[in-house]
Amino acid sequence: MITYLEQFPPLLLGLIASLAAGLATSLGALPVFITRKIHPKAQDGMLGFAAGVMLAATVFSLIIPAIEKGGGGIKGVMAASIGIIAGGIFLDLIDKVSPHQHFIKGPEGDVASSSLAKIWLFVIAITIHNFPEGLAVGVGVGSGDLGNGISLAVGIALQNIPEGLAVALALLGEKYKPGYVFWITLLTGLVEPVGAIFGLVGAVYAHAFLPYALAFAGGAMLFVISDEIIPETHERGNERIATYLILIGFIVMMALDTTLG
Repeated sequence: MITYLEQFPPLLLGLIASLAAGLATSLGALPVFITRKIHPKAQDGMLGFAAGVMLAATVFSLIIPAIEKGGGGIKGVMAASIGIIAGGIFLDLIDKVSPHQHFIKGPEGDVASSSLAKIWLFVIAITIHNFPEGLAVGVGVGSGDLGNGISLAVGIALQNIPEGLAVALALLGEKYKPGYVFWITLLTGLVEPVGAIFGLVGAVYAHAFLPYALAFAGGAMLFVISDEIIPETHERGNERIATYLILIGFIVMMALDTTLG
């Protein structure tokens, strides 16, 4: 299958892969048409699983390839380190300048002076999460290792499902109707192809910067995992369950990367 797909342009493959991964967010929103409440332990466990998948995807599909493509050894580690720090700083700046609303932690950024409705503050928060995921898929597919790019897209799609459910349940809690919640969740997933375009252009047309681009996407993902997702799972006393699900999610993505990558 990988050999067959290699005949298509990387830009096309990257956009399709990121679109599929982004649309998986809407799959997680489907249960809102059946139930309006899922136990907090289940929600935090699913988010923990998503964090584990993201963490393994970051390590095996982004950072290790960045080291290899950077020349290996100290040279490769230095290139990856620069990219990781740059990606983290990039997400940190976006997080600070963008007023947004977390579903459990509450508001962050200059929310008080913002005239945006609460729904859009939620949307901005989801966008901050999804953009680096799309960026990662774009860089992964554009790196020239299609198998690695596809495993990354599959992993992100897998973790987007529980994330989509968490988003949808939080919006239901704000008294939005299920149909509206589904469409908002669907639209937030479409941020990922936008991020993929940046990743693809950087990987395909600036090949010398590929190790930095891979690590940059990895650093952005690590920032989201540590600053956003894991703290969310620890807000309601379910950190032990979430931690075990992080381990399981990591193992699942490690297996995916080994078999597909």
